[in-house]
Amino acid sequence: MKNVLIVSDSPIFREFLKDKLAEKKVSSTVLTDKRDVVIKMSSLLPDLAILEHGDLEDTDYFTEILSHIKDDPNASRIPMIAAGPSVDKSVLASFVKYGIHKYFVKPINFDIFFNHVSKILKTPFIMDTTPCIMDVHRNEDVIFVEIAQGLNRERISLLKYKLAEIIRENEIETPKIVLMLTNLELSFVDGLNIEYLLDNILANSAIHTKNVKILSFCPFVKNLVDGHSEYDGIETATDISQILNSLVNSTTSHIVSDLITDKILLSSDAGTDGCIEVRCNPEPMTKESAEQPKTEIDISALTKKAKIAVVDSDMNSQNFISIALKNAGYDCETFSTGTDFLTKIGTTKYNAIIIDIIMSGISGLDTLKRIQGLADKPPIIIYSQTVQKEFVVQALTLGAKQYILKPQKPEVIIQKVKDLIALSQ
Repeated sequence: MKNVLIVSDSPIFREFLKDKLAEKKVSSTVLTDKRDVVIKMSSLLPDLAILEHGDLEDTDYFTEILSHIKDDPNASRIPMIAAGPSVDKSVLASFVKYGIHKYFVKPINFDIFFNHVSKILKTPFIMDTTPCIMDVHRNEDVIFVEIAQGLNRERISLLKYKLAEIIRENEIETPKIVLMLTNLELSFVDGLNIEYLLDNILANSAIHTKNVKILSFCPFVKNLVDGHSEYDGIETATDISQILNSLVNSTTSHIVSDLITDKILLSSDAGTDGCIEVRCNPEPMTKESAEQPKTEIDISALTKKAKIAVVDSDMNSQNFISIALKNAGYDCETFSTGTDFLTKIGTTKYNAIIIDIIMSGISGLDTLKRIQGLADKPPIIIYSQTVQKEFVVQALTLGAKQYILKPQKPEVIIQKVKDLIALSQ
């Protein structure tokens, strides 16, 4: 039986690899301490070693490990693949010199990754290449999972490990899951993948069906859930207010609007990337797409010059957001009224919109109503001081993806913009 050595301290990365290898009856050995890698490679003599390069600060140490591997006559003969953060070309060149066959930049394009593993092990791996973006973020004991574009079984597999990691690291005793499928058109042909998604969520013993909420506009989803006894207790809804209200524990706060805004709409992980780190090609694998340069795969999810519209009557707030966006490399266009913005939205393509609720003239909510009919509506972020529950719920019902309270640090706003553009691609 073929054997692969996985050197990684990331539970998500190594557990996903183990499962994929096991599907093809390839055994795997996991090592979390890089200091033992030379001894392990020399004694085990695996058919392949997959090494995770943790972070940029770890580069010198990682290079030192590779140097020791090269100096060992047994270990140096073993093919190696590495994965980690984006590094300078000079560093990548040194990795190749030390015997790395291919370096994959995170988030990893796993269909190309396993195409290369297939070549080394001479074992075919079939990957689901369905276009899919999955975003996961937490607020206290509520974990939001939003899926766009499609249901990809590789991402769904990773979700199980991501949820386990969040629950474990944050010591959540009773996790609540909000599964947001509003960007998906689902029917009976998706039944097996929906079941696979729910089964992976419920695989964690800490997650109970009564604490799983699904937001979807497709009647089939509710029919599927209602027709399976193992999903008894899962609530499905088409109205965001129904989901939000079911999560509110009135015993913990006398002000429901504050509770919704503070405990549900604002992520505890603000400023971090909640996207599960796996990307799959939107098109089927071709010979050209598989033959990438041996040192790096470019999987940048964002275009720096994405165009953002900022609609805000408060000039201080408008300037603050505009400067932050431009400093982050985005093209920003500002509007002081909803009316001015509506004159441009029909002829200008924006990658995201940031809008206030309370403005002079037409309100933010009325502006959202006017753009409901747009065929290719960009993701919308509400950035407002308003915390009234009816405004929050109405904004989300009208299609806003995020509701952020003023004021926020620039990096929080930039991260939200980045995440939403990634989800919409």
